[in-house]
Amino acid sequence: MALILIRGENKSKLLSAISDMERHGNLTLSSKPKVISAEFADSLVEQILKSKLRTKSNVATAFFVNEDTTLSILKIKQIHPPAHIVVVSPEYKGHDELKEKLTIAHDMKGYHSYRALNAGKIDYSVKGKKRYIQNDKLNSYMD
Repeated sequence: MALILIRGENKSKLLSAISDMERHGNLTLSSKPKVISAEFADSLVEQILKSKLRTKSNVATAFFVNEDTTLSILKIKQIHPPAHIVVVSPEYKGHDELKEKLTIAHDMKGYHSYRALNAGKIDYSVKGKKRYIQNDKLNSYMD
């Protein structure tokens, strides 16, 4: 599991970056995005990059993805999100501090995964029960 930190100008850009990671990077979120202090995110990124940032962020979020750190970095390099995405590896000093902050942080409002929540179409012909019809073509993007 990799820990992802996203910082940006506004919440809509963060949400767009998360959806880009899911759709185009094929990364799977294992936790909901949590709201992180923008000042803490900026200082952590400066610590990781070992240089001053040109612009400060207004909002930040962090979450875990199922993929490992190396694969996450490679997939994020392929997309061009509207916010600054950093994969925080366990070898960085701020990793444990960020992980602690995630345990007490609030969920980011407005995030909804685009992936299907059920196994397929619902068959309403069965009275009193919902029966899901397995359709591999419908959920082919899940593989």
